[in-house]
Amino acid sequence: MIQCAEALSTARNTDEALEEIAAKLSSGLGGGSGDLTLIFSTMHHADALDRIARTLRERGLGRVVLGCTCESVVGEGQEIEATTALAAWSARLPGVELSPFAVEGDAGWPESAGNEPATAVLLLADPFQFPIDNFLHRVAAERPGMRIMGGMASGGKSPGQNRLVLDDVAHAAGAVGVVIRGDVLIRTVVSQGCRPIGRPMIVTKADRNIIRELGRVPALEVVQELFGELSEEDQELVKTGLHIGRVINEYQETFGRGDFLVRNVMGADQTGGIAISDLVRVGQTVQFHVRDAETADEDLRQLLDGAEADGPAAGALLFTCNGRGSRLFLEPNHDVKVLREILGPIPAAGFFAMGELGPVGGQNFIHGFTASVVLFSEPK
Repeated sequence: MIQCAEALSTARNTDEALEEIAAKLSSGLGGGSGDLTLIFSTMHHADALDRIARTLRERGLGRVVLGCTCESVVGEGQEIEATTALAAWSARLPGVELSPFAVEGDAGWPESAGNEPATAVLLLADPFQFPIDNFLHRVAAERPGMRIMGGMASGGKSPGQNRLVLDDVAHAAGAVGVVIRGDVLIRTVVSQGCRPIGRPMIVTKADRNIIRELGRVPALEVVQELFGELSEEDQELVKTGLHIGRVINEYQETFGRGDFLVRNVMGADQTGGIAISDLVRVGQTVQFHVRDAETADEDLRQLLDGAEADGPAAGALLFTCNGRGSRLFLEPNHDVKVLREILGPIPAAGFFAMGELGPVGGQNFIHGFTASVVLFSEPK
């Protein structure tokens, strides 16, 4: 039977934090061993991350240990922002095979990850020195259907400052991950925190990341017309940031939450085109979106409600954007609080990322302002 445990320490002394984490994980696992353990540390413990991982392995609290440095951590129902903290999550996964791997540079699927079909992949990467988009594209070509979840380390401010740990080895660049195979049900929730405005439209002229025309009308004219039709509240949201959703599956008749890959509208040029933070091609269906705290809360709740209806979870990992938390919501601990409110007080841990990884419409993407949730359950 799957059993999960969570642990959080805000102790500034690394040895004290490690002992507190180890004791809580051992208690949560009933004194038994753990198979997969993840650790998330603010920069205060960065230089000791490999030692922390090695100690947990030596004590039987993680056959495979994966971790990274981050700005803020999630654990024990709290989101500890911008202060010293160490969080950990461990799971006993009987009948599950774990294949850890590390990659650097412009690499595709690593040989150490194996070639057999997999349930899912957890991946932690450095945002400065790892080409995550290229990696996701190559994995999609080499291992179609493979789900990748996780996040980009957020603790360092420049290349070489972050730490990624795999078992007891620390890396200053690249990515670390684990392939999960076997008797476990893994579900994903990717809440992009947006809602659509206007109506779906077809891109009729485009140049790389610039949409020239929508429905044969200059894109900027479409935005201006849409703005005039919005309520005052939505107009204010557009002023603070306009987003656009690209439909993933063009064969659907209608589109709703989870059907769009949301990207930023970056600006307009003199020809009436609008630039977005993604490549676009003629024939794609798009729809403009807005984001605010109320919408982000509603989106996360609705998607977690859908996951809860599919059965109970034994534990969860939460990879949330460092633009969420107190930067977006009025109350602290929002994302983990909503998770526990809907799914119950299950062991959950994670971190605030510089980019969140998760599948939308059956394809893996890196997101922004997103909460990517991984749920572990007994196989059906």
